[in-house]
Amino acid sequence: MPVAITLSFYISRQFILSVLALIAALTGLVSLFDFIDLLRRAATRPDVPASLAVEIAALHLPYFCIQILPFGVLLGGIVCFWRLTRSSELIVARAAGISAWQFLAAPLACAMAVGLIATTVISPLAAATYSRAEALDNIYLRNSGGSLNLAGGELWLRQSDPGLQKGGIAILHARGVSLRHRDLTVRQVSIFRLDSADRLLQRVEAATGRLDKGAWRFQDASTVVPDHMPVHVGDMSLPTDLTVSRVQESFAAPDTLSVWTLPGFIRLLDRSGFSSIRHRLHFQSLLALPLLAGTMALVSAGFSMRPVRRGGVARMIASGVGAGFLLFTVSKVAEQFGQSGALPPIMAAWAPAAAGLLLAIALLLHLEDG
Repeated sequence: MPVAITLSFYISRQFILSVLALIAALTGLVSLFDFIDLLRRAATRPDVPASLAVEIAALHLPYFCIQILPFGVLLGGIVCFWRLTRSSELIVARAAGISAWQFLAAPLACAMAVGLIATTVISPLAAATYSRAEALDNIYLRNSGGSLNLAGGELWLRQSDPGLQKGGIAILHARGVSLRHRDLTVRQVSIFRLDSADRLLQRVEAATGRLDKGAWRFQDASTVVPDHMPVHVGDMSLPTDLTVSRVQESFAAPDTLSVWTLPGFIRLLDRSGFSSIRHRLHFQSLLALPLLAGTMALVSAGFSMRPVRRGGVARMIASGVGAGFLLFTVSKVAEQFGQSGALPPIMAAWAPAAAGLLLAIALLLHLEDG
C-alpha cells in the first residue's frame, strides 16, 4: 500500500506539472494571436493607445484558460503518460502487480480537481475580467451605439438619440420589463436625454412603454427640462434601431456571468419572459467541466500507454489528439442543438463528456484486460 501511495503521488505530480505547462503554453499561444488582432484593430484608431490592447488581452487570459483547459488536460496527459511509458516506469509498475486503474486513479482525481477549481474559482474571475474586456472593446474599438443591462428586474439601456444634435444619447431606465409573445413592454420608465458633452437636456417620465418597429412608444409621459416645471405630454415616441431580438441578445452574455450568479440571472430571465437557454447551457457546461477534464485524462492515458517496443506509438498519440478534437467537435455540435432547443441544456452539456468517458473506459479495459 505505501508503494502504491508513493507511486500515485509521483504520477500525480508529473501529471499536474505537464497539464499546467500545456495549459499555460496553449493559453499563451491563443493570447498572442488575440493580442495581434487587438493591435491591428487599435492601429486603425489613432486615439486608442497600444496599452489598451495589452490591457484587453490580459483581461482575456482567464477566459482563454477556461476554454483551453480540456485540451491542456488531454495534451498534458499524453505527454506525461508517454514519458512515463518511454522511461519504462509504468511498465515496471504494472510488472509489480499494480494495475492501470490503480495508478490512473490519482491523475483522474487531479484532473477532476483542476476542473472543479476552474469552475468554482477561475470561472468567476474569468467572467469578471471578460466582462471588463468586452466593455473596453465596445467603448474604444467597436464604438457600438448602445449597451443594455438587466439586473434585479430593472432594465438599463443606452442608445443614440436621433431627436438631438449629432452625438446625443438617451439613457432609459425601466423598473419593470416583460416579454410576452414578442411584445416587449417596460414600466415606470425614466429617460435621460444628453447631448454630446453628456449635459442633461431633458428628462422623460412615463408610466409604461412598448418597443415597436423603429421606435419606443410611451404612454402617460411627462417631460422635465432643467430649470422648468414638468409638462405632461401624454403619448410620445423615441426613435430607436433596437429590435426585440437585439435586446435579448444584448443582455449579459453567459461568458460574462459567474457560475454563482448564473442561477439567479436565469430565474430573472424566466420571470421576465426572455429565453434563458444560452445561460442554462453555459451553466451546465461549467458544471460538467470537471467530468470533461476527467474524461480527457482517461483518453490521454488510453492513447499514450502503449509500450514503445510494440511500435506504432506516434500513431496512437496522434489518434489520441484526434479523439480529443473529435470530442470537442461533438460537444460543440451538441451545444448548437442545445441553443436551438432541439436538446435540453443538461443533455447538450453533459452527454458528450459522459459518452467520451464511457469510450475512454472501454479503451482502457481493452488495453489493460484485453
